[in-house]
Amino acid sequence: MPLAIVTGANRGLGLGTAEALARKGYRVWLTGRDAAHTEQAASALRQQKLDVHAAALDVTSPAGVGAFAERMVGEPPIDALVNNAGASFKGFDAKVAADTLEINYRGAARVTDALFSKLAASASIVMVSSGMGELSNLAPELQERLLAPDLSREDIEGIAEEFLSAVSRGAPAAAGFPSNAYSVSKALMNAFTRVLARELAGSARRVNSVCPGWVKTRMGGSGAPRSLEQGVSGIVWAATLDRGGPSGGLFRDAKPIGW
Repeated sequence: MPLAIVTGANRGLGLGTAEALARKGYRVWLTGRDAAHTEQAASALRQQKLDVHAAALDVTSPAGVGAFAERMVGEPPIDALVNNAGASFKGFDAKVAADTLEINYRGAARVTDALFSKLAASASIVMVSSGMGELSNLAPELQERLLAPDLSREDIEGIAEEFLSAVSRGAPAAAGFPSNAYSVSKALMNAFTRVLARELAGSARRVNSVCPGWVKTRMGGSGAPRSLEQGVSGIVWAATLDRGGPSGGLFRDAKPIGW
């Protein structure tokens, strides 16, 4: 039985993805910051005879992520890792910017690195991204840097710090950034996907970013045009790619889209 881990899975896209993977025969670990809500979500799926398990996981906590990785030592290799945990906060200031990047970009990188040694030989890693991370939202100089073929993790982190510094000074536009922390966090997540894909080159492991579109969830709101099922389908497609499938891309509805 293949094993999948889905972060931020106590509701919305994460929960929908976890359920869809479980129905495909995966043993699924649902993780979420709130232990009680995550267990409640898992319990509801277990009542449907699905093989799901719950664990509290705060992706912003190195110690918490490390503890979860230790908990996975007794599990089989991970066939699908879905980095879905994310947040979009109201307002825009230095704290909002820092919190958003810590969850959406650094959290995904932190979980991936902590679980890397547990990944199966042909594992699929999915970064749940957004069209709001399009590079067109950034100044041309930043776009060029993030698209550089020799982009490194250190380069991405440097740009993240530039953004946070610019926001703390009250001058993100002057530094080439939009006044939207969510947008920047997803652009950085996408950049991390490309760097990780280079690191995985030569192996059967794959990593891709997926934009589910604007979906009817608590984050997306009731006015969103896409159903939960539509959003989930592209994530599940990327999580269940066959050996030799694409890596290092950005997809929506299983079709490549521009950065």
